[in-house]
Amino acid sequence: MAVNIDTVYQRVLAIANKEQRGYITPQEYNLYANQAQMDIFEQYFYDLNQFMRIPGNDTRYADQVNILQEKIDIFENYRVALTASNDQSAQPGIWQLPDYYRLGELYYKHKGGYVEIEKATQNEIHHLQNSPLTAPSLSRPMYVRESQTLVGGQTTNVLTGIPSDRTVQIYPITITSGTVVCNYISRPQTVEWTYIVNSSNSRALFDRSALTRDFELHQSEETELVVKILELAGITIKDPQLYQVAATEEAQNVQQENK
Repeated sequence: MAVNIDTVYQRVLAIANKEQRGYITPQEYNLYANQAQMDIFEQYFYDLNQFMRIPGNDTRYADQVNILQEKIDIFENYRVALTASNDQSAQPGIWQLPDYYRLGELYYKHKGGYVEIEKATQNEIHHLQNSPLTAPSLSRPMYVRESQTLVGGQTTNVLTGIPSDRTVQIYPITITSGTVVCNYISRPQTVEWTYIVNSSNSRALFDRSALTRDFELHQSEETELVVKILELAGITIKDPQLYQVAATEEAQNVQQENK
């Protein structure tokens, strides 16, 4: 279940406007909201790495690794099909990846089952192909990330024009049809608080439409989102007291998680 974009905004306004501390415009809120969401999302992976280094506990609902994994699971995608390059004659074996945040495993459908495609570096694949014992095959395929060429300020594939970080070269290059899939973690969608302007007082009123985008984070992150947005807003409206309130609440949340 997502976090309601308007609920967070109203909580932020209620705190920020208390004692006339300032008004956060919808434009500012949308900027802060997206930054806060990405900050929280990216922190999951650092926290997961940290907590996996220490012993957990037998209570699933209180184990920090399980809690973080549940939050990350929202963004996990399994066996999503890759798209083969349109010009396989010019660039055989080139496949386009989906728009991912972190890439997981790649698989090739072979003889009714899925075979994992092993990752190799450009240097490794050169040496592996020279030996019949280690050369990639349909039963043991491999892939490398494409070499990157700077074109017009963007790193792209020279022939396809696709950003190189979203393409892979799969070996053997005879794999030009069939099913190649991947697991990956997507990034949260861009949030958007949509509104109409009240003609009587020129204030913005929430107007849920097709363009409205709620936070995709776990519903337990609602308070953390409010705190993060207040931190960003506190810097902008130059209110040290407001920033301190948000920072104190965040510190309390961290302390509670570490107990």
